Amino acid sequence: MKSLKVLNHRLSDSSNQLAILEDDGLHRHASFKARLEALGEFPLRANGVEILQINIGKMCNQVCKHCHVDAGPDRKEIMTIETMRLCLNTLANSAIKTVDLTGGAPEMNPNFRWFVTEIKKLDKHIIVRCNLTIILANKKYHDLPEFFRQNQLEVVSSLPSFSKDRTDRQRGDGVFEDSIKALQMLNEVGYGISKNELQLNLVYNPAGAFLPPSQQALEAEYKQALLKEFGISFNNLYAITNMPISRYLDYLISTGNYDKYMEKLVSAFNPSAVKNVMCRNTISVSWDGFLYDCDFNQMLELPVNTPHTLHLKDFNLSALSTREIVIKQHCYGCTAGAGSSCGGEVTVLS
Repeated sequence: MKSLKVLNHRLSDSSNQLAILEDDGLHRHASFKARLEALGEFPLRANGVEILQINIGKMCNQVCKHCHVDAGPDRKEIMTIETMRLCLNTLANSAIKTVDLTGGAPEMNPNFRWFVTEIKKLDKHIIVRCNLTIILANKKYHDLPEFFRQNQLEVVSSLPSFSKDRTDRQRGDGVFEDSIKALQMLNEVGYGISKNELQLNLVYNPAGAFLPPSQQALEAEYKQALLKEFGISFNNLYAITNMPISRYLDYLISTGNYDKYMEKLVSAFNPSAVKNVMCRNTISVSWDGFLYDCDFNQMLELPVNTPHTLHLKDFNLSALSTREIVIKQHCYGCTAGAGSSCGGEVTVLS
């Protein structure tokens, strides 16, 4: 198997990752394309662009085991203010209403606050994917909850468990304690209290080689535990399937779980989830302005299949709104069980 040949190389290299995924499709499991063809859903096409998800840098104060971005303190890829201006121009000249800011830790981009305030001037809804610990990482970030509140940002944050041990195993020593403090700070300025304002949503990713449990049941469990133990309230919990790419792919192979995990994804394929995968209404923008169908394709360096609009400078909403979506074996991750997206489950299991 090709995966065995690349164990001595950094698996964040997109060509190595694609070699593993392609080998899986050819020799072990039905290709994702074949599954779509059987459903009459190939080619998979976008049905508009409602969300612009922007990765403004891969620098992060954490090194999480499940991170598909391979983010960390050593990453130097940071979106420049010039590329941010291209984003603003795109937003100003389109009906896109939601901007999803991600990273790394997006707050570590030196122009993060300027970018947020400029987006707000365009009357867009902004989501920030905050890892929570960044708020405690340095004094200059301590006022982030208030900045988020002033700009009415929706905050989406990862919390793998409501227990210290499981969270720290996945995200690093001390992460749980800092995450709890950050959540309390967000509650103090009004986040997670009301159903309609100052949305605070948490993200659950499995710590091992398994699929997430029922999002609804898990949310109830989280809410009860966090309120009882720490007085913390939040709005929604998103259960997200780990994608077999980058750092998580490295984990699967090094622990001998890759084949088992892919079998789980393939066996749990849900045709209903295909209708609601996030790539159908989202465009992902890389730190250097190139365009992708989703954040996962971005990490695999699989650009959009629209040759004349590969970069923000050539943004063509009409072409992107009906584009054919680029698919590979990792797409099983978004269609397994109840499906998975950056907003959690995409369908209800019967």
